[in-house]
Amino acid sequence: MNLKWKRFGENSLFLSPSIILTAVLGVYPLIWMLRYMFYDYVGYGEPLFIGLENFRRVMRDGLFWESVGNTFIYAGGKLVITLPISLLLAVILNGKLRGGNLLRGIYFMPTIISTAVISVVFYTIFNSYNGMVNTALMKLNLVSQPVDWLGTKYAMFTLILVAVWGAVGNYMLLFLAGLQGIPQDLYESASIDGANAGRKFWNITLPMLAPVAQLVIMLAIIASLKGYESIMLITEGGPIGKTEVMYLYLYKLLFPVATGMPVEQQLGYGSAVGFVTAVIVGAITGLYFLLSRKMNKMY
Repeated sequence: MNLKWKRFGENSLFLSPSIILTAVLGVYPLIWMLRYMFYDYVGYGEPLFIGLENFRRVMRDGLFWESVGNTFIYAGGKLVITLPISLLLAVILNGKLRGGNLLRGIYFMPTIISTAVISVVFYTIFNSYNGMVNTALMKLNLVSQPVDWLGTKYAMFTLILVAVWGAVGNYMLLFLAGLQGIPQDLYESASIDGANAGRKFWNITLPMLAPVAQLVIMLAIIASLKGYESIMLITEGGPIGKTEVMYLYLYKLLFPVATGMPVEQQLGYGSAVGFVTAVIVGAITGLYFLLSRKMNKMY
């Protein structure tokens, strides 16, 4: 018994830094938010208890629900483009390709570059006046005048491309890890039976990759719904709210530094918005989790 408690004490001491950081940076802010979402509080003065009024305001907040719709468009576009490209690159790099290790590093590089740096670079590339994209298109006579890539019509499309560029390498490595775990005996047996590359992919690769694919899709859904950093730096949610997403709207309420938002912090209302946003993300993630479990039972 003494040895058991001694080991418990040693493990607790070893884990104490992580426990303290989690409590200070995770648990305490959550408790703080759960408290103030029932108050009218702007960061100073005495908080005023208003019950569920903040949640009633969320239900009537057209800007917030517009940001929810924009989030679904942004996340859906990112997922539809990113996941197939990531899988395709993983399949290609899983073969005996010359310079494969170098290509893996190149494709993974965007995931370790600062979001601020990526945003500045792409803002310069897609600049409407002297951006590299417009310059190239006009030299090739594909357009007669500069395209407003960050305007109302193309801003969301441009941001999705930026998000895809930054995420492909990460999911590619996860798919690649899953591919390398598939026994090669299965492919050799399929070759003996006369199966071509397409049949091997559909009948061996995809079924064997399903558990990894489910994890990758779940991670991609969460990351896409929570992403806002590059949007904040490139468009600030504009023009006229066309690229405003949930977490960017929440950020502006808690840290009102962007244009078009009140200059006064709305910590009480922001806490309520944060709670509703977390519920939406959690509901979508839970729905996907349930669907994936049902599919596992079916197949």
